[in-house]
Amino acid sequence: MEFIELILINKLDGVILKYPHHDNVDGTVCITGHHLILSSRKEGVRELWLLHKNIDSIEKKENKPVNGVAQGGSLFLKCKDLRIFQLDIATTTELNLVTQTLENLSSVQDPSLFYPFFYRHMHPIVENGYTLYSIEGEFTKVLATEEWRVSRVNQNYTVCPAYTKSVVVPKCIDDDTLAAAASFRQGGRFPVLSYRHNNGAVLLRAGQPLYGPKHRRCRPDEAILNSVVNVGMKGIIYDLRSSNAISQQQNKGGGSESAANYSQWKIYNRSMDDVDNQQQLFESFSKLIEACVDRDISSDKWISKLESCGWPESVRNSLHTACIIAQHIHQKAEPVLIHGTRGEDATLLVCSLVQIILNPDCRTIRGLQALIEREWLQAGHPFGSRLRSGAYGQASARAAPTFPLFLDCVRQFLEQFPCSFEYRQSFLITLFEHAYASQFGTFLCDSDQERESRGVYDQTTSIWSWLNQPEELTMYINPLYEPTPNVIWPSVAPMSFVIWEELYLRWLIQQRTEDREEQYRAIRTREQQLRSQAQQMRRELYELAQQYYAANGNTTVSN
Repeated sequence: MEFIELILINKLDGVILKYPHHDNVDGTVCITGHHLILSSRKEGVRELWLLHKNIDSIEKKENKPVNGVAQGGSLFLKCKDLRIFQLDIATTTELNLVTQTLENLSSVQDPSLFYPFFYRHMHPIVENGYTLYSIEGEFTKVLATEEWRVSRVNQNYTVCPAYTKSVVVPKCIDDDTLAAAASFRQGGRFPVLSYRHNNGAVLLRAGQPLYGPKHRRCRPDEAILNSVVNVGMKGIIYDLRSSNAISQQQNKGGGSESAANYSQWKIYNRSMDDVDNQQQLFESFSKLIEACVDRDISSDKWISKLESCGWPESVRNSLHTACIIAQHIHQKAEPVLIHGTRGEDATLLVCSLVQIILNPDCRTIRGLQALIEREWLQAGHPFGSRLRSGAYGQASARAAPTFPLFLDCVRQFLEQFPCSFEYRQSFLITLFEHAYASQFGTFLCDSDQERESRGVYDQTTSIWSWLNQPEELTMYINPLYEPTPNVIWPSVAPMSFVIWEELYLRWLIQQRTEDREEQYRAIRTREQQLRSQAQQMRRELYELAQQYYAANGNTTVSN
């Protein structure tokens, strides 16, 4: 397919762009294979470059005819990054042509035709983001314990199509055992290491066991799990589904672990059905954004609408579940296995949040990048399917904002622990935007296997290569950051939840976040200067005291 076949009109003069907090712009629209570009001849007016992949919904509104003659109309472009543009077009014919062209181009689904395969980075790439966070590099300390090893049983993606080629597993378990266990887990997702805490307790993740109505048993799977449980203790299995959901899955061939077969493990279920149900989560996010953009609603009704959408409860439930699991690991040193049904949504979300609670490295910029690589990209979260539609779009098969939910949870951490994170909110917002539509290839496709087969790693640029450039990186550093090795426990009380207005309301209400952060930076700098002056004065006072006591024959001076 050629882009020229989809473009019915490529240039149009006299288009008026209307956009909140900006003056109307009278300019020329150009439509390329990947962008809608609107430029004005006026000085100081920036061009608008909008990726077609960012367009979530297109609404056309024709003006009332005058004396039976059509008078053009307006095009409303609702974007996945939550912007809404209005384009006023003079004639109905041109309005229809632009509408059809944008519908054609925004509906392209072949990843090989997406912009990352055509984009060429302007500056030399210092780091290749695709090789920056390898399994071996990320688990160096773990592998040095002699208890774990890197397995390449999935080298050809035949054991688990969603996993990456290399995974970390117990050293005493051979590849044949892993392959046998994979046949007992949904999607071949046999138990693999997600995180090892500094007290030696580990976090594993997997897909649901295919227990089924016939009560299947898999001794290789039991061997993998039992190998991480020390003598005299029990491990913890958290099934992230309600009892009803587990029963439904068991009738379909799935289910949960049998207490009789997994006697070395305590089995709990903690419902996160709202996250693993893609349609429910998609509708929840859409209702959230619908409430955020409703300007004609009273405060009371707005709060009611916000709570009833379900999104705040999903955020709180995700954080609460992560806290419970982190307590098992940190306070009781118990090994924990997490799974839901497929293990590609709620499972990855909770594993990630547990690590932010326990692991200070995940609170750094590079640490968060590594976490997203390990627990989302390499673990097989289907970004391509999940983020095919945004909050304004029609619910497509498998679409769900699981990754945006994760980012919102991290935002709650930043609100409660403003000095514990190296990155600021703008870093999370950048990840939100590029996960939906980007010039970079990091979030393309549904798995490592698909990205490799489509040439993503060879033909596109990683977002980490761009973000880690010094001139870019400084924009995202939190001026209040103070590294701490401590575990952080977020509050999950309803009153602790904050609406992420810097993202959800930023196109409606002018944000002053950067101004406030600069004020914080100035205060922090002044504080450091005063501390330095105080230390200098203490030294001078100490020296004067020494001189005084020496002159009076007393050499005892307290520092």
